[in-house]
Amino acid sequence: MIFLAILPCLPILAIATPVIYDGRAPLSLTDASLDTSTGPYLTAVKGSTQNASHYSSLLGDSVPPTPLWNKYSSPIEQSISITIDNSSVFVPGGAAPQFGFRRTEFIAQANGSSAALDAIMEAGTTVFHVSIQVDETRPLNLDHEYQIVFIEPDDGTHVFEIQIGSPFTNPTGSLPAQNAHSFKVLDHALNVLFIAPCSPAKWHNFAIQVDWNNRTLAVLYSEDDAQLAAVTKVLPNLTASLGATGQGDFHFGVLKLPLVNPADSSANQADVAHFGIQEGTTEGLLYSGIFVEQVTEGVSVGNGHTIPQIQ
Repeated sequence: MIFLAILPCLPILAIATPVIYDGRAPLSLTDASLDTSTGPYLTAVKGSTQNASHYSSLLGDSVPPTPLWNKYSSPIEQSISITIDNSSVFVPGGAAPQFGFRRTEFIAQANGSSAALDAIMEAGTTVFHVSIQVDETRPLNLDHEYQIVFIEPDDGTHVFEIQIGSPFTNPTGSLPAQNAHSFKVLDHALNVLFIAPCSPAKWHNFAIQVDWNNRTLAVLYSEDDAQLAAVTKVLPNLTASLGATGQGDFHFGVLKLPLVNPADSSANQADVAHFGIQEGTTEGLLYSGIFVEQVTEGVSVGNGHTIPQIQ
């Protein structure tokens, strides 16, 4: 079921909530840091023939980050550009190249480790914040499905994800699909929880509240400097696994799925990671406002305010 109404929540002023992971790119971070995965991001998910800075860059003051966390002071972060091109073929360790995908993703890490951070971020109830803006100079091809924010356990499923574009189908349906131009928040079972039309030149601010013990999700959303508000109630996410098997790396970036190639065998048509049609164009998205917090002091909604945990 899709929930589009904003649920009322009374904001209360707060200094901060406990931040577990701060992925807002510091102003001192450089593109060279991306090449070495120095800082808050592991940048290994990319094409194998180029450095990370070929696909991603830190934008300094050229593109202001979301004003949600930067409204009343000079920016505390810089925006990030993440792109793909025809060389964005990821080769997982010891596995075949993923010729079906084009992908560039950042993975949250702390002190050089994503796994240690996962165990801290993914316990109790935590909130995953991310702000996304379309890159009008490198537009997406919305005939394709793009998975752009997700938590991926070892089984390859996603605890939740944010998508844009036309969902992959075999055979390929009418393109672009309905709501291809909208962001969609999905649960582990791929139910669509919330849809937000994608407006150019706007920051789309998302916060996903995850209760890891009770396996529930809730979604908050706003645009630009408007405070986040709940756009769903607390919803079950019971197909996700409990405990360590349900934990995984926190990804954000551009993962473009292929279209089915009619010339491929039936088996290959179903193997989306390794087969299918890709145009090879340069495409991208902009990111800012990325952090993960505990809910012990509420959920941060921007402009120095919090609200109680969504119940």
